[in-house]
Amino acid sequence: MPAAEESYGINKVVDNICRISPDLLADVCQHVLTYLQGQKRGVDSAEISDRFQRAEVRLDHEALQDMIRFLLLTFRSAGKSNISGDELVSKLEEGSTKWTKASLQVLHKLWSEYGVSVHTQQEAQAMLSIGQLVDMQWKLGMAVSSDTCRSLNSPFVCLLLKIVEPSGQICQRSFEMTIPQFQNFYKQFKEMAAVMETV
Repeated sequence: MPAAEESYGINKVVDNICRISPDLLADVCQHVLTYLQGQKRGVDSAEISDRFQRAEVRLDHEALQDMIRFLLLTFRSAGKSNISGDELVSKLEEGSTKWTKASLQVLHKLWSEYGVSVHTQQEAQAMLSIGQLVDMQWKLGMAVSSDTCRSLNSPFVCLLLKIVEPSGQICQRSFEMTIPQFQNFYKQFKEMAAVMETV
């Protein structure tokens, strides 16, 4: 039963894609492909929605979001697999029998034109992918003694970083610094913040 529900969901999205004109589909695909090439920070669904309204296409917000997500997933997975326009069309036809020839032609043409640059961008992102800092906690401590020294009385700062890995998993990293190390760390963070404000 879940396969039937999934197939229904895909067919519904494909129906919506095939309802719109080839020019409008090309416009939506351009937005998605521009983002996947790293030329935009995201896909502006409000701009696409305005374009739909100007073309007098009635599509609710959720259906539009589903269409954008479907195209993102389709082009992203095609980029990762580095497939041709013909292979993309074959895979789409395997997934749903609802495709119109005109819609498939648009997808084939655009993927043949932009597929290589999407693939290149995805490879670069994979090589450069680093975690994203989501939380940082710190505490000041005092090392009183150790197994080699009876009386340390040395202050330290303990940092706990929460990082979202490119895979989506959250990991924690902790480390300790002496007060001079922490002051240098703080100075570098201030410099980074100043540079970021100018961008």
